[in-house]
Amino acid sequence: MGEESMTASMEKKGSKQSNSSLSGFAAVVSGLLERLPYGKLTLYQPDGEKLVYGREHSVHGKEHPRGRYVEAQIKVLDNNFFSRVVMFGHIGFAESFMDGEWQTDDVASVVAWFLLNLSDNPLLEGTGNKSILVNALGALNQLLHLFKFNNKDNSRKNISYHYDLSNDLFELFLDETMTYSSARFSDDWLLSLKDAQISKYEALCRKLKLKEGDSLLEIGCGWGGFAQYAVSKYRIKYTGITISKEQLAYAEKAFEKLPELSGLFEFKLIDYRDMKRAMKPEGYDKIVSIEMIEAVGDEYYDAYFAKIDELLAEDGLAAIQMITCPDNRYDLIRKNTDFIQKHIFPGSLLPCLHRISKATSLTRLSLFEVEDLGNSYAKTLFTWQERFEAQLKKVGELGFDQVFVRKWRYYLSYCAAAFAMRNISVVQAVYSRPNNLNLCHSSFLERFAAPKNFESIGEVII
Repeated sequence: MGEESMTASMEKKGSKQSNSSLSGFAAVVSGLLERLPYGKLTLYQPDGEKLVYGREHSVHGKEHPRGRYVEAQIKVLDNNFFSRVVMFGHIGFAESFMDGEWQTDDVASVVAWFLLNLSDNPLLEGTGNKSILVNALGALNQLLHLFKFNNKDNSRKNISYHYDLSNDLFELFLDETMTYSSARFSDDWLLSLKDAQISKYEALCRKLKLKEGDSLLEIGCGWGGFAQYAVSKYRIKYTGITISKEQLAYAEKAFEKLPELSGLFEFKLIDYRDMKRAMKPEGYDKIVSIEMIEAVGDEYYDAYFAKIDELLAEDGLAAIQMITCPDNRYDLIRKNTDFIQKHIFPGSLLPCLHRISKATSLTRLSLFEVEDLGNSYAKTLFTWQERFEAQLKKVGELGFDQVFVRKWRYYLSYCAAAFAMRNISVVQAVYSRPNNLNLCHSSFLERFAAPKNFESIGEVII
């Protein structure tokens, strides 16, 4: 076997020998997996035969710099797995897991192995390296996704599909703040989930330079976690908007238990596009939106930032926490449909920073600062998954079946691996406008405002 050969065997050497015992779809899948060079994937067939894929060593027996980091295993329980992978690519792979046709001790490691081999992976959407059949069937999924584009009616349906599942379900794995977005472990990796979420909230408040009496609009208020923190600590005048009836009811009920904050908050069931400057002629001092932009869609990014520009006071600040994809993969991701879009968040799309810059360039907004929290999101998701797995009995008591459990196990693991492997990330970006003197250092303002002695100006020599 040559230096560049990969192992794919039943404890044997050489890929040809392994494929000789395979037929049909299984042989096709094995051939695809043999093209993936990094790390190690062990696949057990339904009859117990063992196949190993990946390059454990490179030239002269030295470990490949990537390969030693990711090792995963799959146990195929039903041969239908192979046909679904061939016909439906990575969506078929996920759906096969949902239906119990394969299992693993760690879904995240399996996803990480495929991500490690992304450029050589014909099963993942957005690589430009798929089989003709996967491309054709992917077009069908994309057509279904297009019917869920985010006009106002579809936005309500898309949000309801996920966020209105059951408040009781989300309470099982979220922390006490009911925060369904990345926590911030940047300052202390050992923080509890609740404390890391509070760290995220405080970071946003600090970046917004929030102070008592400020008016703040939150676009996509969730279950009201940020609202409770910001109003309680900073005594601001808060307005939160959502199109989720379940979240609205939960947030309002939570504030009923805080009578000391009466008059400082309001929640509205309204689409951000229906907010008008006339509702608050002076504009909001601060605007925040935490992982809501993923539900906006490419065709509405311009409108989203135009609305923020319209509603923000002249010297205001806007902070957006958003999940992002790499600039060079955005168009491929936009044109394809993945597992998340089909089964978890219909109508969703991860923006890239370049596309966001194009949208803000059509407004008076300009980027003031940005912080990356990608590693924090990976830890957040792994923590959510651990909490979810610990509550499976209660998940069942809420009426969710095993297909749902496996779907969510795959969803949380899939996302955690993507963040951990740095294929996607999350950032806190703050926007302002030119000549916002609130951002000018006090020493500069003192200099500019100091009285000038024109008599002391000497003759200018040119």
